[in-house]
Amino acid sequence: MIYLDLLLGFLKVGFFAFGGGYAAVPLIRDVVLSHGWLDDEALTYMIAVAESTPGPIMVNLATYVGSLRAGFPGAAVATVAVVFPSFIIVVLIVNILKSIMNHRYVQALLDGLKPSIVGIILATGVQMLIQNCLLRDSSFSPDVPSIGIALVLAVIYFGSRRFIKKGISPIMLIGIAAVMGVV
Repeated sequence: MIYLDLLLGFLKVGFFAFGGGYAAVPLIRDVVLSHGWLDDEALTYMIAVAESTPGPIMVNLATYVGSLRAGFPGAAVATVAVVFPSFIIVVLIVNILKSIMNHRYVQALLDGLKPSIVGIILATGVQMLIQNCLLRDSSFSPDVPSIGIALVLAVIYFGSRRFIKKGISPIMLIGIAAVMGVV
């Protein structure tokens, strides 16, 4: 019976909690207190613990309450119940998007957005380069190591695109930049 209560209680949270984990806390509180799974003080402590652990607070709370009430199977039931509605909604949205992605007006919209996005990213990069490498403390004082790292990364990126069709992966570039920054 506890498994059914956990399933229905956290399905309710999953279906009706809009606005993220913190917006779901009152709904989780209502479900947990109405079933007597935790008292208000224990729930407050658990919210603090759920905030400080990795992962979404809603999932952390569901897992903890399920584990407390019915061990590992209870944790699994509560976690799946709280995540399932979002999963179904995402699957439906993806299927709808797949069907409209081939529509010519949607393609025209996306084709128009691509250059804009590239421009925004480029403008942000140039602004960061100027502020962090050239204009420190509101005066022109170039940061030679930062400029050197940026130039080396540019050479690595564009050089790798010449010799490797796909070029070097962004993760590898981030790793190289981190090592160069530490050195």
